[in-house]
Amino acid sequence: MTPLDRLRLEKAAADCGFEMTAVPQADGLELRSARFPETVLVRVAGEKSFEVTASDPAILDLKAGNGSLKVVGYGALYGLLRTTAAHARTKPNRVADEFKKKTATMPKTTEAERLVVQRVGQGLFRGALLDYWQRKCCVTGLDVPELLRASHIRPWAECETDEQRLDVFNGLLLAPHLDALFDAGLMTIDEGGVAQLASRLTTEQREALGLKTELRVLALRGEHQVYLEFHRQKVWVG
Repeated sequence: MTPLDRLRLEKAAADCGFEMTAVPQADGLELRSARFPETVLVRVAGEKSFEVTASDPAILDLKAGNGSLKVVGYGALYGLLRTTAAHARTKPNRVADEFKKKTATMPKTTEAERLVVQRVGQGLFRGALLDYWQRKCCVTGLDVPELLRASHIRPWAECETDEQRLDVFNGLLLAPHLDALFDAGLMTIDEGGVAQLASRLTTEQREALGLKTELRVLALRGEHQVYLEFHRQKVWVG
């Protein structure tokens, strides 16, 4: 690794959520953040080619069965590091732990007080989904955060624990019309990530909603599947 390689990697780390000083290793640069304990090691594998590994392979793309990924170009490296940092910040239970800390001393006796606590959880959940899905609708790619909805797959009221309610894998970041369809059970997602629309929606209604082509959730992971199965069984009207 040349001094110029190191300088560029340090800038990529700082820009992509690894704000702590990177630690040089014999075969690369270890990236760290104060917001999560996982670390990422970036090795220079060739001219503008990089191999990325993580202390916890779960924060990398699941297609990397051995826990490592190779990317070519700084654009691809930036994209991978941003996604990896987002996955680390929103790991299961991490959001729930933050919720418990924020609400530990809040009163929960009356219905109004419980609603205030619930709003705290919903705010954390929305923030986590915006982070995880990189502030884009996971189906259409719409990138206007003010319009996006944090949609629970297994509804809040149907969850058994705060860990389920606040699990980032129990959520999809959706454009408003897709959120309404999903929440009403008029749309669900199959195991392959393809959206299924209720048969009661006519061709004219689908066209009015702009649903003329196949809709697919991008970057669906295995951890989503247990929640999607619940949605197909309990929410989807078919």
